[in-house]
Amino acid sequence: MCDNKIIKTQKQKMLSKYIQGDKVIWVLAIMLSVVSLLAIYSSTGSLAWLQRNGNTEYYLVKQLITVFLGLFFMLLVHRSKYQYFSFSGLILFYISIPLLIATLLWGPVINGARRYLLFHLPLIGEITFQTSDLAKLALIMYLARFLAKKQNVIENGRSFLYAIIPVLMMCGLIFPMNLSTALLMFAGSLGLLYIGRVRIKHLLLLSGSAMAGVLLLLGVAASQPELLPRVDTWNKRIVSHFDDNAEEYQVLQSKTAIAKGGLVRLAPGQSTQRNYLPHAYSDYVYAIIIEEYGLVGGAFILMMFIIILFRSIKIARLCPMRFGSYLVIGISFMMVFQALVNMSVAVDLLPVTGQTLPFISMGGTSYWFSCIGVGMILSVSRSTEQAKAAEGIKTKNIAYAAAT
Repeated sequence: MCDNKIIKTQKQKMLSKYIQGDKVIWVLAIMLSVVSLLAIYSSTGSLAWLQRNGNTEYYLVKQLITVFLGLFFMLLVHRSKYQYFSFSGLILFYISIPLLIATLLWGPVINGARRYLLFHLPLIGEITFQTSDLAKLALIMYLARFLAKKQNVIENGRSFLYAIIPVLMMCGLIFPMNLSTALLMFAGSLGLLYIGRVRIKHLLLLSGSAMAGVLLLLGVAASQPELLPRVDTWNKRIVSHFDDNAEEYQVLQSKTAIAKGGLVRLAPGQSTQRNYLPHAYSDYVYAIIIEEYGLVGGAFILMMFIIILFRSIKIARLCPMRFGSYLVIGISFMMVFQALVNMSVAVDLLPVTGQTLPFISMGGTSYWFSCIGVGMILSVSRSTEQAKAAEGIKTKNIAYAAAT
């Protein structure tokens, strides 16, 4: 009995040696990944018959590999000092700009939009890379660095201008083909700038100017459709959202899936709407989860993201360095906000956006960058815990020296 306790203690020490940081966030990230495996296996049945001759295990194995790689990235990133992310964020920001331009000009057209870059790798074959996922993380890292370095002069209008030009540049490159992601990034950036003590009047002026610019661009595109090919799609989605008689097919199927789920249900793999709902494995995976596990299951997923946000806020408050605090707030807010948008679309609170559900929707790029982002949050948490432990040891040593 005593030997078992010793072995258990040794295993816990080994585990804590390699996995550090906020344990709650670790558990939630792993739980969401497990949910992803169950949801993807359930929702890709019809896709497997269409593209893989009925090989339903193909997408499960693919997602399993994605999850293992993502968790490895998270483990690797969380072991790094978060101070390194300041300079690396600057590099990623400058890398993201040409990648976004290349996507806008030469990306393959998928579902009427250019959102990916296609690469041909030997032995592996074709892989797609969604550049906006990199851009979201790079922009948060860049703004966290800028706000930390310019905190004493951030209320100055000139400093604000230097902060907002990168935001407008990034969002402007994404906007033509992915309006929802551009708006998500813009809102997340405004939230981080507000927390970074930027004057409200500057933020209001920016929001008004951006809204006027978008409306002007949409007006021009109405007469010159070739400028923004996606305008008709955006208009149709917005109109159908507010017109009950013109609801889109996927919205109706999503509502049907939610209705079948009821309040409480335990029917993994027994979804029927997966055969009718387009993108049941990505944009509407939340509807499939509710169909199989009921509203209680859907609320459980929502609660996990809310807990991640509150744990991240706690980590940000305890971090002694401004860069770490801004980085944690920016990443957690952007990720949870995206999750809320995806869930709102599934339950028809918002028009169709095409946003995936972080950690759950199928897609390697989205999952990997979610893991990297959470790894950065855990890195800040790990450094804060180590600093706190070192301070505690120092205090004990001082007290012991005074007593002797």
